[in-house]
Amino acid sequence: MNKLLTTVTIILVVIIAGCKQDDYVTNTGVCPLVISTDPVNSAISVPYNKIISATFNEKMDKATINESSFILQQGTTAITGVVSYADSTTKFTPAAALLPLTVYKATVKNTVKDLKGNLLQDNYVWTFTTMPEITLISNPVIGGTATGGGAYAVGATVTVTATPLPGYAFVNWTENGTFVSLVSPLRMNTTDVAQKGKEVSTSSSYQFTMTAANRTLTANFAVVVPGNFAVTLSSNPAVGGTTSGAGTFVENSTRIVSATANTGYTFVNWTEGGLIVSANSSYSFTLVANKTLVANFLINTYTLAVSAVNGTVAKNPNQTVFDYGSIVQLTPTPSVGYTFTSWTGDATGTANPLSVTMNANKSVTANFTLNAYILNITATNGSVVKNPNQTTYNHGTSVQLSATPNTGYTFTSWSGDASGSANPITVSMTSNKNITANFTAIVGSFTLNVTAVNGTVVKNPDLLNYSSGASVILTATPNSGYAFTSWSGDATGSVNPVTVVMNSNKNVTANFALTGPLVIDLGCAAPYAIMAGSTITSTGLSIINGDVALSPGSALVGFPPGIINGIQEITSPNAANAKLCLTSAYNDGQSRSLNAISLPGQLGGLTLAPGLYSNSSTSGISGTGANGILTLDAHGNANAVWIFQMGSTLTTDPATSIVLAGGAQAKNIFWIVGTSATLGTTSVFYGNILANQAITLNTGAVLNGRALTSIAAVSLDASTITKP
Repeated sequence: MNKLLTTVTIILVVIIAGCKQDDYVTNTGVCPLVISTDPVNSAISVPYNKIISATFNEKMDKATINESSFILQQGTTAITGVVSYADSTTKFTPAAALLPLTVYKATVKNTVKDLKGNLLQDNYVWTFTTMPEITLISNPVIGGTATGGGAYAVGATVTVTATPLPGYAFVNWTENGTFVSLVSPLRMNTTDVAQKGKEVSTSSSYQFTMTAANRTLTANFAVVVPGNFAVTLSSNPAVGGTTSGAGTFVENSTRIVSATANTGYTFVNWTEGGLIVSANSSYSFTLVANKTLVANFLINTYTLAVSAVNGTVAKNPNQTVFDYGSIVQLTPTPSVGYTFTSWTGDATGTANPLSVTMNANKSVTANFTLNAYILNITATNGSVVKNPNQTTYNHGTSVQLSATPNTGYTFTSWSGDASGSANPITVSMTSNKNITANFTAIVGSFTLNVTAVNGTVVKNPDLLNYSSGASVILTATPNSGYAFTSWSGDATGSVNPVTVVMNSNKNVTANFALTGPLVIDLGCAAPYAIMAGSTITSTGLSIINGDVALSPGSALVGFPPGIINGIQEITSPNAANAKLCLTSAYNDGQSRSLNAISLPGQLGGLTLAPGLYSNSSTSGISGTGANGILTLDAHGNANAVWIFQMGSTLTTDPATSIVLAGGAQAKNIFWIVGTSATLGTTSVFYGNILANQAITLNTGAVLNGRALTSIAAVSLDASTITKP
């Protein structure tokens, strides 16, 4: 157990301390680290005279930094040099120039310490590679000079130039040895002959891009033999192109020299001694003396057209034309409310700024997009309406905010990205915005105004003013002929009584609706869906949901196939009694006159409230579509009653219908018909038909009610009657 505790303690100390000293005693504080080097790790093309440095994250103990703790190696061979330290940076200065194209390894050892004695945790090691080198040789040495050699960074453009001495002519450049192709013989030693190289150029000015390799180039010169003349060629500028056809040749021979422009350049002409001798890239002439020709090239120039709508673009450099290979930096700046999105045309992507290399005429478009912003609204104890109400808004859009407090609160101010107490307020969308509507609870006494038409309302308690939070019970009582339907204003619903909490001044209205006349009492006739005095007949499959009675007649025809889902009373005492009850109910219905409303002949397209409706002649439903529908609306009163008096007939057209609304019920609808009633084909009808004579339901007609006549017949044709 003690051994385990000791182990855990050691681990915790190491974790907490983190840094070590050379005597293995831990110390607190920041651990020393190498945070940068020069050159950086894996750098290439490092100069031969480079001073190597490493920078720490803190001040170090200078005494620990020396030639043994900061070393430079080529492979396993140590490089001699001097180590110095100042301002958190140590430097290694090699005693001699570094070798070309050579990998070196630098190491700062973990023996160096900071001022608190903390050691570098691990050896810090990095590598770098020196520049490659161009070595130039003249062949023969007395034949001429070669210039342009030395160290170059990888990717650099190098130009080497060969200049013949008197009595010699430049032949060509070769790599890793000599190689010549001449008409006249050359005076070359045996070593040169044996070491043949690869021809790389016949131009005295040879230009190329430096790669990661050392190169040895030989400028080959030929002795001008008596009777021969030299042709010396060069390019102006050297980067412009290459030439061919140089050498020494027999007098009076015909020579052809050629010039080939490099990419991005155009051949102009051949000149000799500054004078133009040919404008053709291939120049033919008779050799009568030494000839020094220059192939002149002109760099191509291009235009750069830049377009921008809703923004601008700056060109750097800003010129009319640009040389081949020039790099132009384009920097887009959007107009207010816009954002740069992309480049199109001869440039693509979203880089900003963008570098364009000019190797052709180019046209570039900077695209900008109108900014869209989000408007977040916070409202507690109230609400806010946005106009327009959108998910996002384009830059510059004006949005009107209207704050509405909840009951018991008042709007006080805006906060966030809006301020003040104006309501409504207009916000200009120039960025994403978050706005809060602030509401404050109303404190004090409040009034309660109650409105009641066609009824009364009792307040409990009944006071002029109520303290904040007080509860008041409102009880509505309708006048005769009316029923309470609902509350409106600062109270809702149909619960009666209702409790109102006083947290503001309030206005409440009790709503009442006409109940219509008193219901007609059918008495002992109520159980029957059909009652007839003579016959009940059915054609096809008629369905009767309820009892039937027939008195004094006894003819029940068409059952089956017709179906009666109820009791059949045929010339029975019950049927005779029911006939008496029906007669009493019919007479009651025809005698009603209180508050009678004139009933039109055409009921289709109307909406009728509960009441007594009277027509001394005929009435019914005709028309199609909405004109063939009669709506009976109880306005929420399930006990509402309709009585329709007709002196003559009741007729409905085919496919007409009655629609019940607001809680209206078929059992409370009475059609008192002076003669006969006819329901049209496939029509839908509601209510109790009390006819003095016959009742007919044409094919497919549906009656949700009763068909009652004490004198004549009831006829069905594949019809349905359902007693309420």
